[in-house]
Amino acid sequence: MSEWREVSLGEMLTLQRGFDLPARDRTEGPFPIVSSSGVTGWHAESKVAPPGVVIGRYGSLGSVHWVTEPFWPLNTSLWVKDFGGNDERFVSYLLKTVSVDGSTASAVPGVNRNHLHRLPVRRPPVDAQRRIAAVLSAFDDLIEINERRIELLEDLARALYREWFVRLRFPGHAEVDFTESDVGPIPEGWLVSAFAAIGEFLNGYAFKPSHWGAEGIPIIKIKELKQGVTTATPRYGGVDLDSRYFVDPGELLFSWSADLGVYVWAGERGALNQHLFKVSPAAGIERAYLYYSLEAALPQFRSRAQGTTMKHIKRSALTEVDCVVPDRALQAAFSETVGPMHDQVLTLKNEAARLAVTRDLLLPRLVTGRLDISDIDLGELLPPEAA
Repeated sequence: MSEWREVSLGEMLTLQRGFDLPARDRTEGPFPIVSSSGVTGWHAESKVAPPGVVIGRYGSLGSVHWVTEPFWPLNTSLWVKDFGGNDERFVSYLLKTVSVDGSTASAVPGVNRNHLHRLPVRRPPVDAQRRIAAVLSAFDDLIEINERRIELLEDLARALYREWFVRLRFPGHAEVDFTESDVGPIPEGWLVSAFAAIGEFLNGYAFKPSHWGAEGIPIIKIKELKQGVTTATPRYGGVDLDSRYFVDPGELLFSWSADLGVYVWAGERGALNQHLFKVSPAAGIERAYLYYSLEAALPQFRSRAQGTTMKHIKRSALTEVDCVVPDRALQAAFSETVGPMHDQVLTLKNEAARLAVTRDLLLPRLVTGRLDISDIDLGELLPPEAA
């Protein structure tokens, strides 16, 4: 540990502002456009060769993105122009620990490159950098594998929904008579119904900042739908919350504000915040069928969204958007088929969340040298040049 040196970030590396790329100048291509929030598009030209590290300058301040292919860093970000001989992957983890507070006096919050360059950091020898990066990237690799498996399982379930209930090629469809409806021909015995009639949509509780604490159950907001429960998630420790606002794993949540999406909650038991509906199926409706029907109807809900800074739908949209309702037996058959996929998705999401928590606990300790792993045999985790 004595070989670690106290330096400024600017002595380790050089950050550079990203490049302008107006929408009118973009041409669809194979190269990712990386902004402060990650990959936000694709372009026919790249500016930087991999590996690359991008940090949010405006918008998602301080967010760090690791890039493994040629890319175009957008002007809302900074990118590492010169790694100064340091391990690139280690640099990506080190930047996750730097503070961007007070980096600009502008009315619009932003990250100032010169401010970051002046920040004090501890620079370990390159071989130690590689060991640290190997440990942390092992967690990220496992999380990425889980995410790919989740995506595959969800795509398979969506494909089955489309085959059975959009293309109407469900088991036994050739022996079924069809009848006309407001949405076109549907099998006899099926109904056309507004979503308000096939589910209960409970709006979340209007938590106040005074309710937010460090202990209790997590408060589920739109951010938690995207990132899961993190150390930044506020918690509610009160005892007077109506049980209707509790959310258990596997329940359906519908974000009616901002992103307008439908989710299966995979985290721990939490408390539902406003701007989210907890969706419970009505009698005769299977939860899995309701979930995929809502997901398929999202374009119709989004077309009814109102607002300029934050899009949202009114509750009346639930009475305006229709879906077809198959007989209960077919819904049950669908649930039995996709149910194991959903169970596996929840397992994988929980595993990924645990891995992320462990990684986030280790990260600041490793990159600052508070946790010494120099005597640990990392085996195959190390690349050949670091073994």
